[in-house]
Amino acid sequence: MTELRYNPLLGDWTMVADKRQFRPNMPQDFCPFCPGSGRVPEHYEVLKYDNDFPALLPDPPEPSVAGTGPYRVEKSYGKCEVILYSPDHRATLLELSVAHIVKLVDLWTERYIELNRDPRHQYVMIFENRGEEVGVTMPHPHGQIYAYSQMPLKIKTELANCWDHYDKTGQCLLCDMNRTEEEFGKRIIYENEHFLAYLPFFTDYPFGLFIVSKAHKTGLDEFTSAEKESLARSLKEMIGAMDTLFERPFPYMMVLHQRPARGEETRDYYHFHIEFYPPLREKNKIKYYASSEMGAWAACNTQAVEQTAAALRQAHQNYLKKQP
Repeated sequence: MTELRYNPLLGDWTMVADKRQFRPNMPQDFCPFCPGSGRVPEHYEVLKYDNDFPALLPDPPEPSVAGTGPYRVEKSYGKCEVILYSPDHRATLLELSVAHIVKLVDLWTERYIELNRDPRHQYVMIFENRGEEVGVTMPHPHGQIYAYSQMPLKIKTELANCWDHYDKTGQCLLCDMNRTEEEFGKRIIYENEHFLAYLPFFTDYPFGLFIVSKAHKTGLDEFTSAEKESLARSLKEMIGAMDTLFERPFPYMMVLHQRPARGEETRDYYHFHIEFYPPLREKNKIKYYASSEMGAWAACNTQAVEQTAAALRQAHQNYLKKQP
């Protein structure tokens, strides 16, 4: 069973994919993403791999039920891909060289462009889940890409608010956020020539980092080679800072926010950024999304980001001291 079911209360769609319940935990003696498995090439650096347990399909079956009353159902059209970061089973994104991460960014860009070409795709989301705390069952370094045939509600909301800000002020909201964070200064963790990394004023996770392009760009396909290298360095250094903070691999969900497919009208008011949702609030304590957060979307951060930003900024400095 693979289908989309409409939620009339939220105006959103739920993906139903019963095959995903059979996703395996990684066995100790076999990894399908490692060379020698027969599932991937013997030699690769970064690789696109079609998801074995997709929630969205290029040629989906008819829905198992019919829509009735306020309920609607659609075919689960789309694409789910796995992006392998390295053939090395133990190498995390942090442990890859900047040059290698640039190759990953190039592959992300290639897939973003290709998936956006399909007229049925509304939004292409590149993301990574890291750590058992966020449900990872395959430890081989990888991320994923989902191409949705329906615009996800959070992205729809974000686009609407960016447009509203632009309509009222003539300014891009993310550009204004960058200026405000630079003026305040204390929430900024890192910057290089092309990117800013900060804990924004409003984030609901104690270490909910944003990496935002300084230039007003809306997608990976607009970046120069120099900007891609700066993005690769930003990712490496910020994950290094998070891992150094509590001297342990930092679990996170990481999502690239880019303009929608055929979203030419968003170029004036939308802005490329990466959002991290890291669940740790202390070394061995999780910040859970509980009833208020899930039931009302009433976010509650357990710590002020002016405090956590100072800790993460110091962790970044400690990380740099360890580098040769």
